[in-house]
Amino acid sequence: MPTVRMASAHRFLGRAQRTLWLRAPAAAVVLFLVLVAAVLGGCEYNYDDGRGELPDAPVVTDPVLPRDPLENVPVSGEELTEWAKEVMPDAEGQVFKTNYGSVERGHSKTESTGQLPSGTYSLTLACRSERRVSFTVRDAEFALVDLSLRCGTSRVNVVHLSEDSVLRVTVEVRSDANFAYRISRI
Repeated sequence: MPTVRMASAHRFLGRAQRTLWLRAPAAAVVLFLVLVAAVLGGCEYNYDDGRGELPDAPVVTDPVLPRDPLENVPVSGEELTEWAKEVMPDAEGQVFKTNYGSVERGHSKTESTGQLPSGTYSLTLACRSERRVSFTVRDAEFALVDLSLRCGTSRVNVVHLSEDSVLRVTVEVRSDANFAYRISRI
């Protein structure tokens, strides 16, 4: 009968022990790195930059008041004059034209300035209406300002006139509105 050579049991036991010895140090290194990362992750670096501590943020307890819905309703008479003074405070420089008034829904109003010398001017525009108001300021050839202004704010535009010109200011509205404008030299 032929004999078949069989591996010895000692050979397999030696391999198993070597595998365990290799796995144990690797597991220890991984465990060590996880612990170091956890400990260092909670560290905070502080240094003294010479400044004191920041003050506490102010506590705001007042609720924000909604805008008055009547703030943009057009007015007339003495109220219109007071509103125009409020939105067109005193200007620095030489004022060439200031005007205010009312325009009915669906209409427009065009006014002209006198002859303005060449130079740089500021155009302050304001309106009071429940909708936007369109302002167009033109010289003989070009529209220098063409904008739709949201009422409740004033807008200042700067334009340069290269030669003496007469400006035309046109105010167009979709609903009743008050307008005010001022042209002054800078």
